[in-house]
Amino acid sequence: MIPINVSPETREQFVRNIITAWHSATSEQQQCGRTWYRTAHELAAMMTDGNPRAGAGVIAALSANKSWPENLRLARQACETGLKSGHFTDALHKAAQIMAGADPADVLPMERKTGQFFRLIANPDDPDAVVIDRHAHDIAVGETYGNRDRGLSSAGRYALLGHCFREAALRLDELPSTVQAVTWVAHTERIAGTGTRSSRRAA
Repeated sequence: MIPINVSPETREQFVRNIITAWHSATSEQQQCGRTWYRTAHELAAMMTDGNPRAGAGVIAALSANKSWPENLRLARQACETGLKSGHFTDALHKAAQIMAGADPADVLPMERKTGQFFRLIANPDDPDAVVIDRHAHDIAVGETYGNRDRGLSSAGRYALLGHCFREAALRLDELPSTVQAVTWVAHTERIAGTGTRSSRRAA
């Protein structure tokens, strides 16, 4: 597990690792990453009859430890008929609150992965939000951790990696979310078949 308080040199190495991953992406991976959150936004709107903010909240609430296809299946079910099982009780409760009219920003942990995921699906042009999942961690650190604990429940560690992606994005003149999504696609396609879970999702 990386320390929360790293040296400026280590922080700079994390930024360089992200930039290297960005440049390793093929043109197809670039295109997939660049359109990922916009496609998710459209899906969120479709499953809620034109309310992408609510749809984004439900998707984000049900995203933890789920592949993208499974995440979407659960979100669609929650929007259409309600959801009583298939996820942690807390996630089900948050999805139900959002479907009942609660603002996702009042329900989700906005400075953590699910909150940032919601922000980007609701607004793919968000200039600051960035999703830090296990793959984003590994991209920045420059090492695939597999099943080892990355400590991303720590607000400080999440903030550190988020800062590194924002700095890399600044140097690349891109949105942080675009850098995260493109590098995510390139990284997960590279490690596919190595025993770590991978599916076509950017978070």
